Amino acid sequence: MIKFILIVNKQGQTRLSKYYEHMELHKRTLLEMEVIKSCLSRVKEQCSFLEYKDFKLVYRQYAALFIVAGIDDEENEMAVYELIHNFVEVLDKYFSRVSELDIMFNLDKVHIILDEMVLNGSPVETNKTRILAPLLVLDRMVES
Repeated sequence: MIKFILIVNKQGQTRLSKYYEHMELHKRTLLEMEVIKSCLSRVKEQCSFLEYKDFKLVYRQYAALFIVAGIDDEENEMAVYELIHNFVEVLDKYFSRVSELDIMFNLDKVHIILDEMVLNGSPVETNKTRILAPLLVLDRMVES
């Protein structure tokens, strides 16, 4: 099960956080700080999976952004690694080359995309067309 997903820039600023298990706010802040520090301090040659307390971290770097997923021991690291890549591909398809600013100014849309892909910590959809369908309907409603 996926416990959380974070999108963080190289300066360590969290751009998106989605938790699938309840955690108190001050614990979230400490967790994010430690997770960000451990991921940003790694070099590109190092593995994108690491053990952290009672779960594993899976992360990928895209330009100036890191996407980090915290998973339990039963979850497949490679599947989550590919899910992160699929998430970025969907963002690229919707935003036409997604950037940090796209995420910052369209956070609601990024959450909709993530909610279509992951439900209660379990990946449920990987088809890009199906993931974007509700968002495109919403865009058409706004336009009319």
